[in-house]
Amino acid sequence: MIGILIILGVSWLLLHYFEKENLGVLGFRPVMNGLQQFIIGLSFIIFLKLLFILIETQVNGISWSLNQSFDYRSLFGSFWYHLKSALTEDLIFRAALLYLLIKRLGMYRAIFLLAVAFGVYHWFSYGLLGSRIIVLLYVFLTTGFTGYVWGYTYAKTKSILMPLGFHLGWNFINTLFYDTQPYGQLLFQETGNMALQEPYQTYFSLFIGFAPSIITLIFVKSVLKIPSINNLFNSA
Repeated sequence: MIGILIILGVSWLLLHYFEKENLGVLGFRPVMNGLQQFIIGLSFIIFLKLLFILIETQVNGISWSLNQSFDYRSLFGSFWYHLKSALTEDLIFRAALLYLLIKRLGMYRAIFLLAVAFGVYHWFSYGLLGSRIIVLLYVFLTTGFTGYVWGYTYAKTKSILMPLGFHLGWNFINTLFYDTQPYGQLLFQETGNMALQEPYQTYFSLFIGFAPSIITLIFVKSVLKIPSINNLFNSA
């Protein structure tokens, strides 16, 4: 939490110094509007992630079993951990800095620049330095494209709360099924699979890597055309 407060403080200083603005540009207020934006993003991405887990289960013939050591404290701990980590990353890549860059470079250039940074950042956060170039390229392109979509969402909604819902929901649902750190396989454990043969596994990996972000982008553009939902952003 101290790190988040420091980032907020630096963000306020940058906004005040360069644009005479305050943290209001992050879209936290009005509170009820922000909460609804967050819930929309969170609900959508949870549904999407579960859908893609189902697709992966069917395509790769994955078998799951309930985690017999499940406890609610770990579930809450995972949610809280990923809320803090997602908020930290969003405050860096989709908040004050993106706002300032949009003012100076234009929306698409600014979003692209921070999407590149987001992709490179995941080499470090995933501990991939020294990995094969194909792995680095895949992670860079998939996470970078995701960062682009979430940055676009911030620029269009004028709030980090829908992207934060996307980010939190995706990471949290991962911990229920997959072996991630520091929380993983909280509800289910994989007991077997029949992975596709090459080159079909590569094609499927590309689908899994890019399709969710493409669908999210379509969702955001569609939502902004609905007057009752669009009012949440225009009145912020």
